[in-house]
Amino acid sequence: MPRILKLTIAYDGTEFAGWQRQASERTVQAVLEDAIAPIEKSAVAVIGAGRTDAGVHAAGQVASVALHMGLSCDELRRALNATLPSDVRVLAVEEAAETFRARHDARLKTYHYSIWNGVAVSPVLRRYAWHIPQRLELEAMQEAATLLLGSHDFAAFQASGSDVKTTVRRLLASTFRPVDVSELVTGPAGDRLLRYEVTGTGFLRHMVRNIVGTLVDVGRRRTPVDQVNAILRSRDRSLAGATAPPHGLVLWQVEY
Repeated sequence: MPRILKLTIAYDGTEFAGWQRQASERTVQAVLEDAIAPIEKSAVAVIGAGRTDAGVHAAGQVASVALHMGLSCDELRRALNATLPSDVRVLAVEEAAETFRARHDARLKTYHYSIWNGVAVSPVLRRYAWHIPQRLELEAMQEAATLLLGSHDFAAFQASGSDVKTTVRRLLASTFRPVDVSELVTGPAGDRLLRYEVTGTGFLRHMVRNIVGTLVDVGRRRTPVDQVNAILRSRDRSLAGATAPPHGLVLWQVEY
């Protein structure tokens, strides 16, 4: 019988066409499967907890894989990190229950979305934060973010053309806050890094990025705070904000 292993993975999504293997594009799943196959001496299937889109990063993606090879968890982690490209790292390998499936067993996922709100974004952050020069009203964005807590029909925030059984999702955390990066970057007084942190039982395709685009419209005073409730009730994608760019988004944690 194969061993079921749980992998915790981090990656910089800049040079990837997303998580899921594709015929002619570089993807995280393909890179991992290609690294494990010579160790297992056969093709393998690495199943992720979520399918991040092109350009989206991960600090704590989780995947499951069934293997027969005899390396210990630590030996496998070291062997993979010795061969994987520098934009992917296996942070941990753990023995899992025979029934463990990274995608279906996930209870909660947390995403972070970063915005550099200032005159110019430092090259240190340019791959990981959406640059918005116009001053955003953080308090209004935070007030609007709290309106999304709980169970709602998020059809207005899903990508067009999505095919899912239900668009109802439950958010347990939804907050905007400033992040202190003064020891990492410097800039003009008033420049700041803002982060949207959201935890939910599941997410629709582009849901977090569409929420962020809408909350930024609130921060720009284009959309009143109380309009967010009306957008939710409408189930109309055209009423929500534009999709925020992928490079500000990080799959932060998956809980089981």
